[in-house]
Order: sequence, then C-alpha cells, then structure tokens
Amino acid sequence: MTPTTITADPSRASDFRVITLVGAAHFVSHVYILALPPLFVFLRADFGVSYVELGWAIALFNVLTGTLQTPAGFLADRISARAVLVGGIVLGAASLLLAAYASSFALFVVAVGLLGLGNTVYHPADYALLSSRISAQRMSQAYSIHIFAGFTGTAVAPALMIALAQTIGWRAGLVAIAIMGFVVAAAIMLFGEVLAGRSSARASGSATDTRTDWRLFTSAPVLLNLIFFMLLAMVATGVGSYGIVALEVQWNTSLSLATTALTAYLGMSALAVLVGGMVSARTDRHDIVATAGLALSAITLIPIAFVDLGAAFLVAMLGISGFFNGFIQPSRDMLVRSVTPPGAFGKVFGFITTGFNIGGMIAPPMFGYMMDHGSPRGVLIGSAVCALIAIPTVLITVSQGAKKTPHQG
Repeated sequence: MTPTTITADPSRASDFRVITLVGAAHFVSHVYILALPPLFVFLRADFGVSYVELGWAIALFNVLTGTLQTPAGFLADRISARAVLVGGIVLGAASLLLAAYASSFALFVVAVGLLGLGNTVYHPADYALLSSRISAQRMSQAYSIHIFAGFTGTAVAPALMIALAQTIGWRAGLVAIAIMGFVVAAAIMLFGEVLAGRSSARASGSATDTRTDWRLFTSAPVLLNLIFFMLLAMVATGVGSYGIVALEVQWNTSLSLATTALTAYLGMSALAVLVGGMVSARTDRHDIVATAGLALSAITLIPIAFVDLGAAFLVAMLGISGFFNGFIQPSRDMLVRSVTPPGAFGKVFGFITTGFNIGGMIAPPMFGYMMDHGSPRGVLIGSAVCALIAIPTVLITVSQGAKKTPHQG
C-alpha cells in the first residue's frame, strides 16, 4: 500500500470539504502567528515594558512551537488528527482571550506561551489529514491551496490587527480573532466527519513502532528535507525581514519603493503557489520543479545586490524571485510526502517543518550581523546562497528514492 492510497476518498465533494476545512485552519494559524507583533506599540504602552521584553515573549512562542511540534505529530498519528487540530485551534483562541484580558505582563506572557503550544498542531495535523484524506489526483492542488491559505493569513494579519487596534482597541481586536478561531474549530467539528478517525495504516502504538519512528527521523531523506525547510526559512527571513532595510542602506531606496518591491515578492509568491500546484499535479518530477525554481529565485536576487536597478526593474526582479519561491512550494510538500511511510504523515511533517523554526532562529542574528557590520549586499547574496544550497538537498533526497525510508513495524 502506498501513501497515496491510505484512506483517500476519490469523491470531489469529499476532497473539497477536506481542503476547505484544513485550509481555513491554516489561514487561522498564520493570522495567530502574526497577531501580536503589529500590536507592540500598544502592548508596550499598556504594560509599560520594553521591546526587548516583548521580543522575549515572541521568542517563547517560537521555542515552544519548535520544541513540541514533533510530539504533536506523534499525537496526530496515534489518535485523531482532527481532534488534535481542533484542540490546537481552541487552545490558540483561548490563549488570545487570556491575552486580551491579561491584567499583567506576566499573565500576558503565559498567554503567549499557550499560543505557541497551540501552534504546534497545525503542520503535523494539517498534513496528516491532507495526505490521508485527499485522492491522489488532487493531492498537489490540495497542498497548493493549503499553502496559499497560510500565505493569505500572513498577508492580511498585520493590516487586520492594526485596523482592529485603531478602531476597537487591541484587547477587543484579540477577542475578535479569537472568535474567528472558535468558529473554524466548530466548523471542523460540525462539518468535518470526513476528517474523523485515524489512518488505518496505524493500527496500534507499540514500543517497536516508537523505535522505528525515531529511526525514521534519522534517515537521510528526512534529515535532508529538514535542512531543505530550514534553508527556505532563511531565504524568507533574509528577503522578508531584512530586504527593506538592506535596500535602503545599499541603494538608498525609499521606504515606499522598498515596501512596494517586497509586496511584489510576497504577492507573487502567493499567486505562484497556485500555479505550482497545477504544475506539480502534472508531473512526478517534483525534484526538477523544485531545483529549477530555487535556481531561478536565487539568480533573480543576485543582480539586486550589485546593481541599482531603478524602481521598475527592482519591483520586477523581486516579483520574479517571489514567483519562483512560491512556485516550488507544492513540489516541496510532495517531495516530503514521497519519503513518508503510511501512517507517519503527522510526525514526519511535524519533524521536518521544525526546520522553519530552526531557520527562523539562525537567520535573524546572521542577517542582523551583516547589517550591523555594513554589509546590506550580504543579506541579498546570503538569501540567494541559501536557496542555491537547498538544491543539493533536493537532488540527494531523490537519489535516495530507491532506499525508501523505513516503514512502520
């Protein structure tokens, strides 16, 4: 039995329901991830704390997510991925309510920690559900829509939170998005019977299963994919977090133009996810799609580091780079799926997507050091190099294809 046949329902209506519900959960998760940073100015004033203290609160969120995401994957595989997903959404929504009514900064930090705990479930539970419930012919599209939903949450969260804070206050704003989470959780419970149960490939949890699980994490394809995800996170951090300041310092680019260029990068990334899903559905050579996209995304960043392109070409080049960055995302997930044994989707995706957290911890100080030492060009070159270094991880993973990762005992 192959991963593509595990409890997959070929019904278009069933696939549509799975994609819609899981996509809604992914959208909520990305809104929740970015709910607090836009509110820093309000939080600082209300609690009388420094930006450093607020930064430590966000660091706690990321440490808990990165540390506990893999255990959440084990839980999703062993019980019910739907139950784990609903539990995470409800915990996240409840933690935002706690943050909204926090009377002290200490209680607010506890709420942020709980939000990070709730955030651990999304990647493992989402991918466990998509990989086991979607029919094979629509798997690539399912992954692409899932990623697109997350990108959309990322795009709308900052503006949404600022608008809510300015109109009804930051506390009421957190209550509003908490309600959104409760609504999505209720929808999954009321209309998500197609998500119920667990994969038939996972009949029981034994000590042998657990030992095999940990051997799976040390297999070359899984570790290479972990590195792949880490490098992608470093590219995203370099361009997304430091791109604007790098352009301002390197070429004296105006804030408005640099912001427009970054918006083009992010917008084209989101659009390209859908295009990449259509392409990956028509090919089994996801390695070619991923390596070509990585190379083109990197190549289009390099001229920006060495030439003052002017407004039109700057926006165009960053837009093209963003397009290819988004284009590879569905193939990225299909590559992970291809090395995952039946019944292990939650734990493997939970472990591999921890690479996002690792990259998110390595990249900020690295690129920050470059900026502090007068090398804004290094930020752009470094982002391109990370994309190029990711190419061998894809090629070696595919070369290991004949040595499939160990199946569950």
